Amino acid sequence: MEFDNEATDNTAKSKRWLGLCVLMLPVLLVTVDNTVLGFALPKIAEALRPSASEQLWMIDAYSLVLAGLLISMGSLGDRIGHRKLMLIGSSGFVIVSVLTAYCETSTQLIAGRACMGIFGAMLMPSTLALIRSVFEDREERRLAVAIWATTLTVGSALGPLVGGVLLEFFSWGAIFLLAVPVLLPLLIMGPLLLPESEPDSSGLLDPVSVLQSMVALGAIVFGIKHGAAESVDGIALTSLAVGAITGGMFVRRQSRLAVPLMDLSLFRSGTFCGSVLINLMSLAFLVGFVYFTTQFLQIVLQMSPLSASLVLVPGQILAIVVGMAIVPVAQRVNVHVLIPILLAFTGAAFLLVASMGSSLTVLVIAFALLNIGVGAIATISTDVILSAAPPEKAGAASAISETAYEVGVVLGTTVLGGLVTAYYRGALQLPDFLSEMQAKLASETLSGALHVATDLSGDQASELMAQAGRAFEGGIGLASWVTFGLAIMAILIARSTLRAP
Repeated sequence: MEFDNEATDNTAKSKRWLGLCVLMLPVLLVTVDNTVLGFALPKIAEALRPSASEQLWMIDAYSLVLAGLLISMGSLGDRIGHRKLMLIGSSGFVIVSVLTAYCETSTQLIAGRACMGIFGAMLMPSTLALIRSVFEDREERRLAVAIWATTLTVGSALGPLVGGVLLEFFSWGAIFLLAVPVLLPLLIMGPLLLPESEPDSSGLLDPVSVLQSMVALGAIVFGIKHGAAESVDGIALTSLAVGAITGGMFVRRQSRLAVPLMDLSLFRSGTFCGSVLINLMSLAFLVGFVYFTTQFLQIVLQMSPLSASLVLVPGQILAIVVGMAIVPVAQRVNVHVLIPILLAFTGAAFLLVASMGSSLTVLVIAFALLNIGVGAIATISTDVILSAAPPEKAGAASAISETAYEVGVVLGTTVLGGLVTAYYRGALQLPDFLSEMQAKLASETLSGALHVATDLSGDQASELMAQAGRAFEGGIGLASWVTFGLAIMAILIARSTLRAP
């Protein structure tokens, strides 16, 4: 009898860990999608000729919709079951990804990315909530969450490598077709390995709250994006005001609802709030770095997609190693001490770029330092967030954690990318031999300058790209100084909010 019980326990344990492997597939795909498009941007710009604003929207449409719906989808998963929601999201993600791979215009690509965000929002909170349901033992769950959080960072870091390999041999549409082989195993094995979470029958979603959360987030991000890429004018200020007012209405409504869309009681914990904010900022640092580095490597340094992706491999390896190795350390060192140390690595990465320039060696070392910090922070902060929530609120806590993650992705591209673009436009010294149309195109983006250069003679093309490269590198320096300051701010936030045991 004892032997039978032991065999049953081993079978159940094997099933749990196989289920975790299946759960990591959508996590890996959704996070790879956050950074892989930035690496493919030069090829997409060459094929679809987007404007500077369209380039930013190609990347941010996905994360913006994803972030705007994560809270709603987390609550919906609590009500109908997270496994069911995850399988629906996987099916939709595959279909939309295939359609997006064959887009012919920038508008179609932006729309496709937005639709992918809808189904991606069904995946992310469900994966973390199912981990909470599957792993009841605290130590097993801590390791499972560490694997989940490491996969988040690894996915973001692997985006450039995956993009580089695919773009070396295939057209840019291949980065979207990647969803098919990744999610099909989930659709087949998920129903067999993953138990359904117990639905919460407390009520239906409040559509007004859903709309308010999307409008608030969308308006704020649009205002930041417009102010960074264009100018801080009436449009930017109006958009920010609308977002702030709508956000205030959303918070007030949640406090009055019997079954709120976002459980505001979770934010009574300073540790929970601090972890969410640190998670957001660290992902913004990583994605912003990848956004401008991939363009610099391919366009300014003229590296092939594969070569450019390979130089970032050391940082990707460190993200994996540190994300797992930090688990035993986190059991012995308080988070208000450990996370500031890790944030210091991210600050050092941007200080290195700001003070030493954007040479290949500097970027490789900075990316490694950045991944040491972000890889470990993702693991620790996610465990703190999930542990702070009671089991019945796992979906809500997961959704808040993932919303912070995706908002960080959006802000990384919007703020840091917008700063680089704004500096590039102001500092670019255009040669006199360009026509008015060529000058306009070259001054919009670095990709636009490269497109203009292809129609010029050798000496003229070299002169234009030299000027464009200097302006873009200056923008990287500005963004790096700003991010270094934000890293210092994040260290102070971590020290003051994460003191609870």
